[in-house]
Parts: sequence; C-alpha cells; structure tokens
Amino acid sequence: MTMKTTTSTRNGFMRRAFDRMVEARSVQARRYVNGYLLSLDDATLAAHGYDRDELEREGSTTTGF
Repeated sequence: MTMKTTTSTRNGFMRRAFDRMVEARSVQARRYVNGYLLSLDDATLAAHGYDRDELEREGSTTTGF
C-alpha cells in the first residue's frame, strides 16, 4: 500500500511540473507574438481585433525561444 502512495505522489509531482512547464512556454509564446504584433501599425491591429494598449499590458519580448 505504501508503494501506491509513493507512485501516486510521484505522478502528481510530475504532472504538476509538466503543467507548469507548459504554462511557462505558453506565456513565453504569447510575449513573443505580442512583440511582433506591436511592430504593426494601429490600423492593422484594429482590423484584426487587437488593441495596442492591451498588448502592451500583457508584455512582449523580441528575443526568440
């Protein structure tokens, strides 16, 4: 019975670690895309449903992965 608890705990740890890694990469990707979008003019952003102020609040980066 102890083995099951240990396996369950390990799987939970690995799952949480994986989920955090995926979330971190998602944030990184959003910032990268926001960096590109911010290089576009306001008319193009508005035509595609983006708001420059909102993109700036979300943050951006111009470096790659």
